[in-house]
Amino acid sequence: MPYKIKVKNPIVEMDGDEMTRIMWQMIKEKLILPFLDINLKYYDLGIKHRDETNDMVTVEAASAIIEHGVGVKCATITPNAARVKEYGLKQQWKSPNGTIRSILDGTVFRKPIIIKNIPPAVKMWRKPIIIGRHAYGDIYKNVECIIDKPGTAEIVFTPADGSAKTVLKIYDLKNPGVVMGMHNTEKSIRSFAKSCINYALSEKIDLWFGAKDTISKQYHGFFRDVFAEEIKKVEDEFKASGIQYRFMLIDDAVAQLMKSDGGMLWACMNYDGDVMSDMVASGFGSLGLMTSVLVSPNGKYEFEAAHGTVVRHYYEHLKGNPTSTNSIASIFAWTGAIAKRGELDNTPVVVKFAKTVEDAVIKTVENGVMTKDLMLIAKPSVSRYALTEEFIDTVAESISREV
Repeated sequence: MPYKIKVKNPIVEMDGDEMTRIMWQMIKEKLILPFLDINLKYYDLGIKHRDETNDMVTVEAASAIIEHGVGVKCATITPNAARVKEYGLKQQWKSPNGTIRSILDGTVFRKPIIIKNIPPAVKMWRKPIIIGRHAYGDIYKNVECIIDKPGTAEIVFTPADGSAKTVLKIYDLKNPGVVMGMHNTEKSIRSFAKSCINYALSEKIDLWFGAKDTISKQYHGFFRDVFAEEIKKVEDEFKASGIQYRFMLIDDAVAQLMKSDGGMLWACMNYDGDVMSDMVASGFGSLGLMTSVLVSPNGKYEFEAAHGTVVRHYYEHLKGNPTSTNSIASIFAWTGAIAKRGELDNTPVVVKFAKTVEDAVIKTVENGVMTKDLMLIAKPSVSRYALTEEFIDTVAESISREV
């Protein structure tokens, strides 16, 4: 190869944990750095380093994305009590994804990767179903406590102007229990609605939004009303684009989705989006076949895989056993960031390289080289699966022939 493709501006790189961290290094060394002259602003978001820095490294990484415009992130651990003990942590640190989303005030869009010989589990699905996940607040910014004695749980709002407090009783607890409070802001909800509308218009696809406003008449109803207000502003644009907006109860949206052939953007509240994006990813074949991008209202982008750290494979790796871990979503995180960097920098050759890598990945699978999770669902079936590094090496060979 006579030269490397020059990437004009930096990309913020955020390293992660466990098996995905191992794959991350392979992807970077075999698929990215041999072909690109690129300035990577590196931040180690591995759980031990987050613990050492009291999670300030996550804040620094988010700030770097704001500065440089594009970031790419490896999957990370959000520790529970067992993980605190396993890694000897100071505390149960919050989700780094949640922290970054809050700082960027972004919306997460997740889209399945369609491969011809990996048929969807839901036979009706023919076109991608894109999940737009609100990336702020709700349960991810909650406060909660366990109650160990009888008493009254309340929500109290104290106005900054000194006017009367609002006090709402949650429940009179006679026995031990648990309570939680959560919030959202109009600014964030409106940004979410606008982001989803802009995405739907750019892709010329229908926009769905589902909530449970029959039960949560004020909290969920507030989301419904903000969406309605923003949709009213773009009615003519939707009509001209030949697309529609549909508001449904969240359970009705799920039922309708299973009978649909796809091809829509489904806007979901934070928790719904977390759950439904995994359901859609699995329905299209694998969590390893789902792209994820966080888009801020002011045009900052963070790309990542939609899955976790693949802890079971990591434990096998530590034992010295071979693994067959699907790296496709992590590869597409890199290509998504590279393509966006190229778009923002107006360097078509960089965008083309990202597309070359994606085409190489898809061609590799369609030629019958795939990891075990895909082998189990491939049609026509294949007789063997590729190991983790073997798959990445095959993709690298394909790229070398094209670049």
